[in-house]
Amino acid sequence: MKSVLIPFVVGLFSLNFLVLRNDVMVQRIAEVESTISHLHEVQGIDQQRQRLHLKIDRIISRFNPEMPQNMRTQVADVIYEMSVKYPNLDMDLICATITHESGRSWNPKVLSSAGAMGLMQIMPSTGKWLARFDDIEWTSAEEILHNPVYNIRMGTRYLSTLIELYGLEGGLAAYNGGGTIAKRWLASGKAEGVLWDETRSYIPFVLKLYKEFREMMI
Repeated sequence: MKSVLIPFVVGLFSLNFLVLRNDVMVQRIAEVESTISHLHEVQGIDQQRQRLHLKIDRIISRFNPEMPQNMRTQVADVIYEMSVKYPNLDMDLICATITHESGRSWNPKVLSSAGAMGLMQIMPSTGKWLARFDDIEWTSAEEILHNPVYNIRMGTRYLSTLIELYGLEGGLAAYNGGGTIAKRWLASGKAEGVLWDETRSYIPFVLKLYKEFREMMI
C-alpha cells in the first residue's frame, strides 16, 4: 500500500508544484508585458512631446528668432504642459493666442498702450489675482508678467476658464473684451454691433492663426 501511495503523493506534489510554477510564470510574463507596454507608452508620449516642442520652436523662430534657446525651451515646456493640463486648450490655440496678443513679436516684455504685459498680455490687476491660483508669489508686475513661464501659466488658466464658460469664440471675446461684453454678444446670437471693434476683429485673427498652426507640417 505504501509503495502505491508514495509515488502518488510525489506525483501529486510535482503536479501542484508545476501548477504553482506555471502560475508564477504567467504572472511574471504579465508583469513583463505590462512593463513593456508602459515603456512603449512613455516612449510614445516622449516622442509626441519632442515633436510638439519642435513645432513650437519653429513658431517662435518665425516671429522672434532672437529669443535665447534656453528661453525657447522653457516656453515650449510650459506651453506643452498647459495644453495637457487644460483639455480645452491645445498647443496650437495657445501659440495662436500668444502670437496675436504679443503683436506677432513673441517678445516676453511686450507692453500694450493699455498696460497689458507679456506674451499673453495680462493686466497687472488680473495678473495679481491669477498669481494666487498658481502659487506664484506676487512681487511686481514687471518681474512676474515679463517672466514668460509665469505669464503663460496665468494666461492659459484664464483663457481656459473663459472658454469653459463661453465656448471658443465667446472665450476669445471675453479674453479680449471682458466677460460682460462676451455674455451680451452670445445672448444676442453673436449679432453685429455688440462687440467692440477690436474684439470683433480679434476673434477671426486668432482663429486664422489657430488654423494655420494646426495645418503646419513638422
